[in-house]
Amino acid sequence: MELDYHKILNWPFPEVRHTYTEKDAMLYALSLGFGMDPLHPSQLRFVYEKDLHAVPTMAVVLATPGLWIRHPATGIDWVRTLHAEQSLTLHRPLPAAASVVGRTRVTGISDKGAGKGALVTFETLVSDQLSDEILATVRQSYFCRGNGGYSAQGQPSDQIASVPAAIPPVPPDLICDLPTRADMALLYRLSGDSNALHADPAVAQAAGFARPILHGLATFGVAGHAILRTCCNYEAARLEVINARFSAPVFPGETLRAEIWRRGVEVFFRVRVLERNLVVLDNGYARCRRT
Repeated sequence: MELDYHKILNWPFPEVRHTYTEKDAMLYALSLGFGMDPLHPSQLRFVYEKDLHAVPTMAVVLATPGLWIRHPATGIDWVRTLHAEQSLTLHRPLPAAASVVGRTRVTGISDKGAGKGALVTFETLVSDQLSDEILATVRQSYFCRGNGGYSAQGQPSDQIASVPAAIPPVPPDLICDLPTRADMALLYRLSGDSNALHADPAVAQAAGFARPILHGLATFGVAGHAILRTCCNYEAARLEVINARFSAPVFPGETLRAEIWRRGVEVFFRVRVLERNLVVLDNGYARCRRT
């Protein structure tokens, strides 16, 4: 299957309008484990309507373009495609409820060579529908394992500037262990990603997994929870940027350990599953606004 560079680069994404309520914001937070301690006052502000705050990483599920790479006109072998990187910039705090619009464009396509795959990057600007003020910039990279070598017949290949954050070669300054619920994937999919891989045991087994796996963006959200907890004192407005690379899947019910290095307003992190001692998010970077 040959990837079509020009069709993908100029993919006609429609504007996506999305209205979410306080109930949606609370459901997203609950699906990431906020409120597991119902007496924790700082967590309560994300799951209880009194003075409700939206979890910053909820921006990644707002006004998304959906599974557009499955369209046959792209030429992408979507079955062999992996979510490689995720980046989020918050330009201002997300409202607890709002109507937003998402505008998506492909920003680059890079051929890594025959048998080595191709990288497709795209971004979505999430804006307030009334004011058109940009709330968040969401960037994603997909690693298309079945499309390497597409440029051999003369199609372009972009040089995508993606420099992973370097984890400091010293012990972490902070450790944050967050358990995940056995039903976390079933809860998280209610925020928009209904891929059966995360719910149906038969589908998961056909894909080579013993059981349904957790959404990568749910793991990303738990990492955001860890940064909020350790570096932002649960003040949502302080989280400005969070980026990470996906390195392995998580099974719901496992414990996620965020290893965190603080360097002023900059934060470097990685996340591992304690039960398997396996890094699942790597080269993590965040930036927190000062109080």
